[in-house]
Amino acid sequence: MPARTTYLDHAATTPVRPEVLEAMLPYLGAETFGNPSSAHRFGRAAKAGIETAKRTVAQALGAEPNQVIFTSGGTEADNLAVIGAALAARARGGPFRVAVAATEHKAILAAAHAVAHLGGDEILLPVDAGGRVDTTAFEDAVRQQVAVISVMWVNNEVGTVQPVRDMALRCREAGICFHSDAVQAFGKVSVSLSDVPATLLSISGHKIGAPKGIGALVVRDRQAVEAIIHGGGQQFGLRPGTENVPGIIALGRAVELAVAEQAELAVRLTTLRDALEQRLLAQFPDARINGRTGERAPHVVNVAFPGTESEAMLMHLDLAGIACSAGSACSTGSVEPSHVLTAMGVPAELGVASLRFSFGRSSEMADVDALCGALPKIVEKVRGLQAVLNR
Repeated sequence: MPARTTYLDHAATTPVRPEVLEAMLPYLGAETFGNPSSAHRFGRAAKAGIETAKRTVAQALGAEPNQVIFTSGGTEADNLAVIGAALAARARGGPFRVAVAATEHKAILAAAHAVAHLGGDEILLPVDAGGRVDTTAFEDAVRQQVAVISVMWVNNEVGTVQPVRDMALRCREAGICFHSDAVQAFGKVSVSLSDVPATLLSISGHKIGAPKGIGALVVRDRQAVEAIIHGGGQQFGLRPGTENVPGIIALGRAVELAVAEQAELAVRLTTLRDALEQRLLAQFPDARINGRTGERAPHVVNVAFPGTESEAMLMHLDLAGIACSAGSACSTGSVEPSHVLTAMGVPAELGVASLRFSFGRSSEMADVDALCGALPKIVEKVRGLQAVLNR
Protein backbone atom coordinates (compact mmCIF):
# COMPACT_ATOMS: atom_id res chain seq x y z
CA MET A 1 0.00 0.00 0.00
CA PRO A 2 1.24 3.55 -0.74
CA ALA A 3 2.43 5.56 2.28
CA ARG A 4 0.05 8.43 1.49
CA THR A 5 -3.26 8.54 -0.29
CA THR A 6 -4.23 11.49 -2.47
CA TYR A 7 -7.92 12.01 -3.13
CA LEU A 8 -8.54 14.09 -6.25
CA ASP A 9 -12.08 12.97 -7.04
CA HIS A 10 -14.22 15.41 -5.04
CA ALA A 11 -16.45 16.01 -8.08
CA ALA A 12 -17.51 12.35 -7.80
CA THR A 13 -18.22 12.47 -4.06
CA THR A 14 -16.96 14.07 -0.87
CA PRO A 15 -16.42 12.64 2.61
CA VAL A 16 -19.15 13.32 5.16
CA ARG A 17 -18.13 16.30 7.25
CA PRO A 18 -17.90 15.78 11.03
CA GLU A 19 -20.26 18.71 11.64
CA VAL A 20 -22.82 17.14 9.30
CA LEU A 21 -22.54 13.73 10.96
CA GLU A 22 -23.01 15.35 14.36
CA ALA A 23 -26.16 17.14 13.19
CA MET A 24 -27.80 14.03 11.75
CA LEU A 25 -26.90 11.49 14.49
CA PRO A 26 -29.77 12.43 16.86
CA TYR A 27 -32.23 11.61 14.07
CA LEU A 28 -30.79 8.11 13.80
CA GLY A 29 -31.13 7.40 17.52
CA ALA A 30 -33.93 6.51 19.90
CA GLU A 31 -35.05 10.05 20.68
CA THR A 32 -35.89 11.62 17.32
CA PHE A 33 -36.70 8.68 15.08
CA GLY A 34 -40.34 9.49 14.39
CA ASN A 35 -42.21 9.56 11.10
CA PRO A 36 -42.66 13.25 10.21
CA SER A 37 -46.22 12.52 9.06
CA SER A 38 -47.22 11.30 12.56
CA ALA A 39 -49.11 13.67 14.83
CA HIS A 40 -47.50 12.58 18.10
CA ARG A 41 -44.41 14.13 19.70
CA PHE A 42 -41.97 11.80 17.90
CA GLY A 43 -43.40 12.76 14.54
CA ARG A 44 -43.54 16.46 15.43
CA ALA A 45 -39.85 16.42 16.42
CA ALA A 46 -38.89 14.88 13.07
CA LYS A 47 -41.12 17.34 11.23
CA ALA A 48 -39.53 20.26 13.05
CA GLY A 49 -36.09 19.12 11.96
CA ILE A 50 -37.23 18.95 8.34
CA GLU A 51 -38.74 22.43 8.48
CA THR A 52 -35.52 23.87 9.90
CA ALA A 53 -33.46 22.24 7.17
CA LYS A 54 -35.93 23.46 4.55
CA ARG A 55 -35.56 27.05 5.75
CA THR A 56 -31.77 26.72 5.70
CA VAL A 57 -31.68 25.36 2.15
CA ALA A 58 -34.17 27.95 0.93
CA GLN A 59 -32.25 30.85 2.43
CA ALA A 60 -28.98 29.57 0.97
CA LEU A 61 -30.45 29.32 -2.53
CA GLY A 62 -32.53 32.50 -2.51
CA ALA A 63 -35.83 30.60 -2.51
CA GLU A 64 -38.85 30.21 -0.23
CA PRO A 65 -39.06 27.24 2.19
CA ASN A 66 -42.19 25.85 0.54
CA GLN A 67 -40.32 25.73 -2.77
CA VAL A 68 -37.76 23.19 -1.52
CA ILE A 69 -38.58 19.57 -2.40
CA PHE A 70 -36.24 16.95 -0.92
CA THR A 71 -35.25 14.04 -3.15
CA SER A 72 -32.97 11.00 -3.01
CA GLY A 73 -30.23 12.96 -4.78
CA GLY A 74 -29.37 14.90 -7.89
CA THR A 75 -30.54 12.23 -10.32
CA GLU A 76 -34.06 12.13 -8.93
CA ALA A 77 -34.19 15.93 -8.76
CA ASP A 78 -33.13 16.17 -12.41
CA ASN A 79 -35.69 13.58 -13.49
CA LEU A 80 -38.47 15.33 -11.61
CA ALA A 81 -37.48 18.63 -13.21
CA VAL A 82 -37.27 17.45 -16.83
CA ILE A 83 -39.92 14.74 -16.99
CA GLY A 84 -42.18 16.51 -14.49
CA ALA A 85 -42.06 19.77 -16.44
CA ALA A 86 -42.81 17.98 -19.72
CA LEU A 87 -45.77 16.13 -18.18
CA ALA A 88 -47.12 19.35 -16.66
CA ALA A 89 -46.89 21.14 -20.00
CA ARG A 90 -48.67 18.31 -21.77
CA ALA A 91 -51.43 18.33 -19.15
CA ARG A 92 -51.96 22.04 -19.83
CA GLY A 93 -52.14 21.40 -23.58
CA GLY A 94 -48.65 22.78 -24.11
CA PRO A 95 -45.61 21.35 -25.89
CA PHE A 96 -44.45 17.87 -24.85
CA ARG A 97 -40.90 18.79 -25.78
CA VAL A 98 -37.70 19.38 -23.84
CA ALA A 99 -34.33 20.91 -24.72
CA VAL A 100 -31.13 19.99 -22.89
CA ALA A 101 -27.45 20.71 -23.44
CA ALA A 102 -25.45 17.95 -25.12
CA THR A 103 -22.97 18.06 -22.23
CA GLU A 104 -25.51 17.49 -19.46
CA HIS A 105 -25.11 14.82 -16.78
CA LYS A 106 -26.55 11.46 -17.80
CA ALA A 107 -29.43 12.06 -15.36
CA ILE A 108 -30.65 14.92 -17.58
CA LEU A 109 -29.93 13.19 -20.89
CA ALA A 110 -31.73 10.02 -19.77
CA ALA A 111 -34.70 12.05 -18.55
CA ALA A 112 -34.93 13.74 -21.95
CA HIS A 113 -34.79 10.30 -23.60
CA ALA A 114 -37.63 9.20 -21.30
CA VAL A 115 -39.77 12.10 -22.51
CA ALA A 116 -39.13 10.99 -26.10
CA HIS A 117 -40.00 7.41 -25.13
CA LEU A 118 -43.32 8.67 -23.78
CA GLY A 119 -44.12 10.23 -27.15
CA GLY A 120 -42.54 13.64 -26.71
CA ASP A 121 -39.58 15.32 -28.39
CA GLU A 122 -36.06 15.99 -27.17
CA ILE A 123 -33.69 18.62 -28.47
CA LEU A 124 -29.94 18.43 -27.82
CA LEU A 125 -28.30 21.83 -27.68
CA PRO A 126 -24.75 21.76 -29.14
CA VAL A 127 -21.81 23.40 -27.38
CA ASP A 128 -18.61 25.11 -28.48
CA ALA A 129 -15.05 23.92 -27.85
CA GLY A 130 -15.17 25.39 -24.35
CA GLY A 131 -18.39 23.57 -23.51
CA ARG A 132 -20.72 26.60 -23.62
CA VAL A 133 -24.15 26.15 -25.16
CA ASP A 134 -24.51 27.50 -28.70
CA THR A 135 -26.59 30.68 -28.46
CA THR A 136 -28.27 30.21 -31.83
CA ALA A 137 -29.42 26.71 -30.89
CA PHE A 138 -30.65 28.00 -27.55
CA GLU A 139 -32.70 30.72 -29.25
CA ASP A 140 -34.12 28.17 -31.69
CA ALA A 141 -35.29 26.07 -28.74
CA VAL A 142 -36.92 29.10 -27.16
CA ARG A 143 -38.77 29.85 -30.38
CA GLN A 144 -40.02 26.26 -30.53
CA GLN A 145 -41.84 26.79 -27.23
CA VAL A 146 -40.44 23.79 -25.42
CA ALA A 147 -41.79 22.74 -22.03
CA VAL A 148 -38.42 23.14 -20.31
CA ILE A 149 -34.84 24.01 -21.16
CA SER A 150 -32.26 22.40 -18.90
CA VAL A 151 -28.65 23.61 -18.79
CA MET A 152 -26.30 22.68 -15.95
CA TRP A 153 -24.72 25.54 -14.03
CA VAL A 154 -21.24 23.95 -13.88
CA ASN A 155 -20.25 20.97 -16.00
CA ASN A 156 -19.22 17.97 -13.93
CA GLU A 157 -16.42 16.83 -16.25
CA VAL A 158 -14.64 19.99 -17.38
CA GLY A 159 -15.95 22.68 -15.02
CA THR A 160 -17.46 24.97 -17.67
CA VAL A 161 -19.71 27.64 -16.16
CA GLN A 162 -22.73 28.32 -18.35
CA PRO A 163 -24.33 31.79 -18.67
CA VAL A 164 -27.35 30.57 -16.72
CA ARG A 165 -28.49 34.02 -15.68
CA ASP A 166 -28.92 35.15 -19.30
CA MET A 167 -30.62 31.86 -20.17
CA ALA A 168 -33.01 32.03 -17.22
CA LEU A 169 -33.95 35.63 -18.02
CA ARG A 170 -34.58 34.75 -21.67
CA CYS A 171 -36.75 31.79 -20.72
CA ARG A 172 -38.75 33.86 -18.25
CA GLU A 173 -39.31 36.46 -20.94
CA ALA A 174 -40.57 33.73 -23.30
CA GLY A 175 -42.72 32.03 -20.65
CA ILE A 176 -40.60 28.84 -20.70
CA CYS A 177 -39.55 26.82 -17.67
CA PHE A 178 -35.78 26.92 -17.12
CA HIS A 179 -34.01 24.26 -15.06
CA SER A 180 -30.39 24.15 -13.99
CA ASP A 181 -28.53 21.25 -12.46
CA ALA A 182 -26.40 23.06 -9.86
CA VAL A 183 -24.96 19.90 -8.31
CA GLN A 184 -21.36 20.83 -9.22
CA ALA A 185 -21.89 24.55 -8.82
CA PHE A 186 -23.23 24.85 -5.30
CA GLY A 187 -20.47 25.44 -2.78
CA LYS A 188 -17.90 26.14 -5.51
CA VAL A 189 -19.38 29.22 -7.21
CA SER A 190 -22.03 31.66 -6.05
CA VAL A 191 -25.48 30.13 -6.59
CA SER A 192 -28.55 32.24 -5.90
CA LEU A 193 -32.01 32.25 -7.42
CA SER A 194 -32.20 35.90 -6.46
CA ASP A 195 -29.72 36.54 -9.28
CA VAL A 196 -30.64 33.69 -11.63
CA PRO A 197 -34.43 33.43 -12.05
CA ALA A 198 -34.53 29.71 -12.83
CA THR A 199 -37.87 27.97 -12.34
CA LEU A 200 -36.20 24.76 -11.16
CA LEU A 201 -32.83 24.05 -9.54
CA SER A 202 -31.20 20.77 -8.46
CA ILE A 203 -28.57 20.19 -5.76
CA SER A 204 -27.05 17.06 -4.22
CA GLY A 205 -25.78 16.48 -0.69
CA HIS A 206 -22.83 14.19 -1.28
CA LYS A 207 -20.99 16.82 -3.31
CA ILE A 208 -20.82 19.16 -0.28
CA GLY A 209 -20.08 16.88 2.67
CA ALA A 210 -23.48 15.30 3.31
CA PRO A 211 -24.11 11.56 2.88
CA LYS A 212 -25.18 10.01 -0.40
CA GLY A 213 -28.90 9.60 -1.01
CA ILE A 214 -30.16 13.12 -0.34
CA GLY A 215 -30.71 16.08 -2.64
CA ALA A 216 -33.27 18.74 -3.40
CA LEU A 217 -35.17 20.33 -6.23
CA VAL A 218 -36.24 23.94 -5.84
CA VAL A 219 -39.64 24.36 -7.51
CA ARG A 220 -40.48 28.04 -7.74
CA ASP A 221 -43.73 27.45 -9.62
CA ARG A 222 -45.63 24.43 -8.36
CA GLN A 223 -47.67 24.29 -11.55
CA ALA A 224 -44.50 23.88 -13.59
CA VAL A 225 -43.97 20.23 -12.67
CA GLU A 226 -46.06 17.11 -12.26
CA ALA A 227 -45.12 14.30 -9.89
CA ILE A 228 -43.34 11.27 -11.32
CA ILE A 229 -43.64 9.28 -8.07
CA HIS A 230 -47.06 8.75 -6.53
CA GLY A 231 -47.96 7.96 -2.96
CA GLY A 232 -49.11 9.53 0.29
CA GLY A 233 -48.96 13.18 -0.69
CA GLN A 234 -45.91 14.31 1.26
CA GLN A 235 -44.09 17.42 0.00
CA PHE A 236 -47.20 18.82 -1.66
CA GLY A 237 -47.56 15.59 -3.63
CA LEU A 238 -44.60 16.49 -5.85
CA ARG A 239 -42.35 13.96 -4.14
CA PRO A 240 -44.45 11.69 -1.91
CA GLY A 241 -43.00 9.09 0.41
CA THR A 242 -41.72 9.16 3.97
CA GLU A 243 -38.93 11.70 4.10
CA ASN A 244 -35.30 10.75 4.70
CA VAL A 245 -35.14 12.74 7.93
CA PRO A 246 -31.47 12.18 8.86
CA GLY A 247 -30.42 12.89 5.28
CA ILE A 248 -32.48 16.08 5.18
CA ILE A 249 -30.95 17.28 8.44
CA ALA A 250 -27.50 16.48 7.02
CA LEU A 251 -28.22 18.37 3.80
CA GLY A 252 -29.37 21.42 5.75
CA ARG A 253 -26.16 21.54 7.78
CA ALA A 254 -23.95 20.87 4.75
CA VAL A 255 -25.66 23.65 2.79
CA GLU A 256 -25.21 26.04 5.71
CA LEU A 257 -21.48 25.30 5.87
CA ALA A 258 -21.04 25.42 2.09
CA VAL A 259 -22.53 28.89 1.81
CA ALA A 260 -20.44 30.23 4.69
CA GLU A 261 -17.21 28.87 3.20
CA GLN A 262 -17.81 29.22 -0.55
CA ALA A 263 -15.93 32.45 -1.23
CA GLU A 264 -12.79 31.45 0.69
CA LEU A 265 -12.87 27.93 -0.70
CA ALA A 266 -13.15 29.16 -4.28
CA VAL A 267 -9.99 31.24 -3.89
CA ARG A 268 -8.05 28.33 -2.41
CA LEU A 269 -9.24 25.81 -5.01
CA THR A 270 -8.46 28.20 -7.86
CA THR A 271 -4.88 28.41 -6.59
CA LEU A 272 -4.62 24.61 -6.52
CA ARG A 273 -6.21 24.23 -9.95
CA ASP A 274 -3.94 26.79 -11.59
CA ALA A 275 -0.84 25.35 -9.95
CA LEU A 276 -1.73 21.86 -11.14
CA GLU A 277 -2.38 22.97 -14.71
CA GLN A 278 0.86 24.93 -14.90
CA ARG A 279 2.90 22.02 -13.61
CA LEU A 280 1.20 19.48 -15.87
CA LEU A 281 1.82 21.58 -18.98
CA ALA A 282 5.44 22.08 -17.92
CA GLN A 283 5.91 18.33 -17.41
CA PHE A 284 3.95 17.29 -20.49
CA PRO A 285 4.11 19.95 -23.23
CA ASP A 286 1.78 17.89 -25.42
CA ALA A 287 -0.91 17.62 -22.72
CA ARG A 288 -4.22 19.34 -23.38
CA ILE A 289 -6.43 20.97 -20.75
CA ASN A 290 -9.99 20.30 -21.93
CA GLY A 291 -12.43 23.20 -21.63
CA ARG A 292 -9.81 25.69 -20.51
CA THR A 293 -11.27 28.56 -22.51
CA GLY A 294 -13.97 30.68 -20.89
CA GLU A 295 -15.26 30.79 -17.33
CA ARG A 296 -14.70 27.65 -15.23
CA ALA A 297 -15.45 26.48 -11.73
CA PRO A 298 -12.38 26.37 -9.47
CA HIS A 299 -12.32 22.70 -8.57
CA VAL A 300 -12.09 20.71 -11.83
CA VAL A 301 -9.14 19.99 -14.13
CA ASN A 302 -9.72 17.77 -17.17
CA VAL A 303 -6.53 16.92 -19.01
CA ALA A 304 -5.63 14.67 -21.94
CA PHE A 305 -2.28 12.88 -22.04
CA PRO A 306 -1.75 11.90 -25.70
CA GLY A 307 -0.66 8.33 -26.26
CA THR A 308 -2.25 7.02 -23.07
CA GLU A 309 -5.55 5.33 -22.21
CA SER A 310 -7.52 6.63 -19.25
CA GLU A 311 -8.48 3.29 -17.69
CA ALA A 312 -4.85 2.15 -17.63
CA MET A 313 -3.85 5.51 -16.17
CA LEU A 314 -6.48 5.17 -13.44
CA MET A 315 -5.20 1.74 -12.48
CA HIS A 316 -1.59 2.87 -12.15
CA LEU A 317 -2.55 6.04 -10.29
CA ASP A 318 -4.63 4.01 -7.86
CA LEU A 319 -1.68 1.73 -7.20
CA ALA A 320 0.32 4.88 -6.43
CA GLY A 321 -2.33 5.98 -3.92
CA ILE A 322 -3.95 8.63 -6.12
CA ALA A 323 -7.70 8.69 -6.77
CA CYS A 324 -9.17 10.53 -9.75
CA SER A 325 -11.57 9.64 -12.55
CA ALA A 326 -11.90 9.33 -16.29
CA GLY A 327 -14.39 12.05 -17.14
CA SER A 328 -17.62 11.47 -15.24
CA ALA A 329 -17.56 8.93 -12.42
CA CYS A 330 -20.94 7.70 -13.67
CA SER A 331 -19.25 6.61 -16.90
CA THR A 332 -16.33 4.75 -15.34
CA GLY A 333 -15.49 1.57 -17.24
CA SER A 334 -16.60 2.90 -20.60
CA VAL A 335 -14.10 2.45 -23.43
CA GLU A 336 -15.75 5.22 -25.43
CA PRO A 337 -14.78 8.89 -25.13
CA SER A 338 -16.86 10.92 -22.70
CA HIS A 339 -20.02 12.31 -24.31
CA VAL A 340 -19.05 15.70 -22.87
CA LEU A 341 -15.65 15.76 -24.56
CA THR A 342 -17.15 14.41 -27.79
CA ALA A 343 -19.76 17.18 -27.81
CA MET A 344 -16.96 19.73 -27.31
CA GLY A 345 -15.18 18.42 -30.40
CA VAL A 346 -12.29 16.75 -28.58
CA PRO A 347 -10.79 14.11 -30.92
CA ALA A 348 -11.55 10.53 -29.89
CA GLU A 349 -7.89 9.67 -29.33
CA LEU A 350 -7.66 12.51 -26.79
CA GLY A 351 -11.06 11.78 -25.29
CA VAL A 352 -10.01 8.28 -24.27
CA ALA A 353 -6.75 9.69 -22.89
CA SER A 354 -8.38 12.24 -20.59
CA LEU A 355 -8.50 12.28 -16.80
CA ARG A 356 -10.46 14.46 -14.39
CA PHE A 357 -8.79 15.72 -11.22
CA SER A 358 -11.10 17.52 -8.79
CA PHE A 359 -10.38 19.36 -5.55
CA GLY A 360 -12.39 19.81 -2.36
CA ARG A 361 -12.21 21.18 1.19
CA SER A 362 -9.50 18.76 2.28
CA SER A 363 -7.29 19.35 -0.77
CA GLU A 364 -3.89 20.95 -0.32
CA MET A 365 -0.76 21.67 -2.32
CA ALA A 366 0.71 18.38 -1.12
CA ASP A 367 -1.89 16.64 -3.30
CA VAL A 368 -0.62 18.53 -6.35
CA ASP A 369 2.93 17.60 -5.39
CA ALA A 370 2.05 13.92 -5.01
CA LEU A 371 0.27 13.76 -8.35
CA CYS A 372 2.96 15.59 -10.28
CA GLY A 373 5.60 13.45 -8.62
CA ALA A 374 3.92 10.21 -9.68
CA LEU A 375 2.70 11.10 -13.16
CA PRO A 376 5.92 11.11 -15.23
CA LYS A 377 6.71 7.44 -14.61
CA ILE A 378 3.06 6.43 -14.97
CA VAL A 379 2.58 8.29 -18.25
CA GLU A 380 5.82 6.83 -19.59
CA LYS A 381 4.75 3.31 -18.63
CA VAL A 382 1.25 3.60 -20.09
CA ARG A 383 2.53 5.18 -23.28
CA GLY A 384 4.95 2.30 -23.66
CA LEU A 385 2.18 -0.24 -23.19
CA GLN A 386 -0.08 1.57 -25.64
CA ALA A 387 2.72 1.69 -28.24
CA VAL A 388 3.12 -2.09 -27.96
CA LEU A 389 -0.65 -2.65 -28.25
CA ASN A 390 -0.91 -0.37 -31.26
CA ARG A 391 1.82 -2.13 -33.26
